[in-house]
Amino acid sequence: MASTRLLLLAVFALLQILYSVHGAVEDVGFTSAVNSTRHKPKHPHPHPGGGHGQCRASGVLHGKASKCNKAHGSECCAAGRRYPQFKCSPPVTAKTPATLTVNSFARGGDGGGKSFCDDHFHGDRELVVALSTGWLRLDGTNRCNRKVRVSHGGKSVVAKVVDECDSVNGCDPEHNFEPPCPNNVVDGSPGVWKALGLDDGIGEVKVTWSDVVVGTMALLVLVALSMSNVASSLRLSLGVCRASGYLPGKAGHCEKSNDPDCCEDGKRYPQYHCSPPVTSSTKAVLTLNSFEKGKDGGGPSECDNSYHSDKELVVALSTGWFKNMARCGHRIKISANGNSVYAKVVDECDSVYGCDDDHNYEPPCANNIVDASPAVWNALGLDQNVGMEDITWSEE
Repeated sequence: MASTRLLLLAVFALLQILYSVHGAVEDVGFTSAVNSTRHKPKHPHPHPGGGHGQCRASGVLHGKASKCNKAHGSECCAAGRRYPQFKCSPPVTAKTPATLTVNSFARGGDGGGKSFCDDHFHGDRELVVALSTGWLRLDGTNRCNRKVRVSHGGKSVVAKVVDECDSVNGCDPEHNFEPPCPNNVVDGSPGVWKALGLDDGIGEVKVTWSDVVVGTMALLVLVALSMSNVASSLRLSLGVCRASGYLPGKAGHCEKSNDPDCCEDGKRYPQYHCSPPVTSSTKAVLTLNSFEKGKDGGGPSECDNSYHSDKELVVALSTGWFKNMARCGHRIKISANGNSVYAKVVDECDSVYGCDDDHNYEPPCANNIVDASPAVWNALGLDQNVGMEDITWSEE
């Protein structure tokens, strides 16, 4: 009975997807997202006012100038300039306003490395795009390898999402020393520009875009799969958070006050956009971090843009649990060895990015981390020299 109920819920969810997502119905194939090394997208000029809708800048990135491939008129970082960072994008509708920019996803083009979603290069004739960070993966929908419809001047084209136009990071070799993308960018291949009858020499043009709905045939295939043995595999995988890619290590100056794991050149570190489900007793690993200025925590805490004393009961959570700042300011209960303490969430333990100055040249966090101040460790009666302890946590 339980398995039948689960199957019916899965079918109902598929039907919801079919009828709730805006856009034209298309029969599309199925491709898996093999998120790998980050593509280096082109970055257009920042838009004042922090983008459209209710999405505001989450911080600023200080520019660092160096060698920058200027193909397609790329904007290169200026030393000392402050560039806005966005972890969100405007809401997606049937006609989502956006800025279309041009980018080469081919080997040796200004896009840099392989595409984020499928770990491949793509010819300039292919109809492929990159989306701003919020639209790609932070608005509740992972759009890797999905189709979107881009429209301008009465023409439209269906293109495949293969990459991220990074709205958070930039001004480094990995991003061609270009600034972070604004939060409303569709970064299209020359093939997309040509299909829309646009001159890619312009560099930027206002467009609208929408999700392309999986067609009836594709839905039937999904339902058929859910009724087969594949359904069992899917049910077993519910709640399982797997690595979405790997970050190539880069060594640098790593502050070692709390004995952190520092990045090594060439080592591959797993990246996670998710965390295990939160329950009334969520299993986690407690790690030690100083949120004070000049310590191994790096810059100010993301939630309040402030530093915190080692005597404060504060924590950072892995990216999936942090939920794009949704748990900022919340108090959580942490338990270990029969002791408990309440601590405030003030920061993210980044499970996606790392091995750079902003992250103290430490690798991305695991997906199950509660990174706590010395005060939390003391309150739980734990030895800070151990560095890692199995704990449980729950929301207050």
